Amino acid sequence: MNVLDRLAGGLVVSCQPLPDDPGDPMRDAYVQARVAAAAVRGGAVAVRANGPADVAAIRALVDVPVIGLYKHGTTGVMITPTAGHAVEVALAGAQIVAVDATDRPRPDGCRFADTVRAVHDRTGALVLADVSTEAEALAAVRAGADAVATTLSGYTPASPPTDGPDLALLARLADLLPVPVLAEGRYRTTAHIERAFAVGAHAVVVGNAVTSPLWITRRLVPATPRGGQPG
Repeated sequence: MNVLDRLAGGLVVSCQPLPDDPGDPMRDAYVQARVAAAAVRGGAVAVRANGPADVAAIRALVDVPVIGLYKHGTTGVMITPTAGHAVEVALAGAQIVAVDATDRPRPDGCRFADTVRAVHDRTGALVLADVSTEAEALAAVRAGADAVATTLSGYTPASPPTDGPDLALLARLADLLPVPVLAEGRYRTTAHIERAFAVGAHAVVVGNAVTSPLWITRRLVPATPRGGQPG
C-alpha cells in the first residue's frame, strides 16, 4: 500500500514541543517518541514530527508513517527551509517530508521545486507541501509535490488569521487538486475533524490539542479563579 494511502480517512497526530517556548519540558526525543507511541495506540494512522532526532526516535518506536519536518529560524520560511534540511529529515527516517511551499525566499536560494527534486532523487521520500493559499497549492503540485496540507493558512501575510481551521481553503483544494489534501492548522475538536472529512480531506492533522500539555493547560487555566497566578 502506498504510504499516502495509509493515511486515507485517518487522524495524523503532530508530536512537537511548542516552537515559541524553548523551556517546554516536552522538548526531548525520548519524550516525543513515547507521546507518538501513545497516539498510535489511540488510533493515529501517522505521526508528524520535527527534527532528525525526533523523527529517528519515533520511527524506532512506531509502525505507522512518519511525516518529518525541520523547523529552523524565527521568521519567514521556517518549516524545512532548505533542501539540505529536507534531505536530512528524510534520511533520519521520514517517509514523507513536510516543506513550506509558499513563494517566500528560502535561506539556500533554492525554489520549492528544487527541494522536491532533492528529496525524491536522493532519498525516495515523498513531499508534503505546506501551503497557505490556493495559488501556492497549485504551484506546489506543478513543482512535483506528492500531497498538500493547509498547515500555513492564517500564518502568512497572504492568508488572513482565523481562530479556527480554514475549511473553505480545504474544500477548494480538495476539489481542485489531483493529489491528496491534508487538513492541518487549528483542528481541535471532533466537529472540526468531521467537517474536514465532509469537505474532502484525505486525512486530518491534530497537534497541540492532543500532544502538548503546556498548550492545553495554558488554554484551560484562564477559566480558573486564580487564572494562572503563581502560588
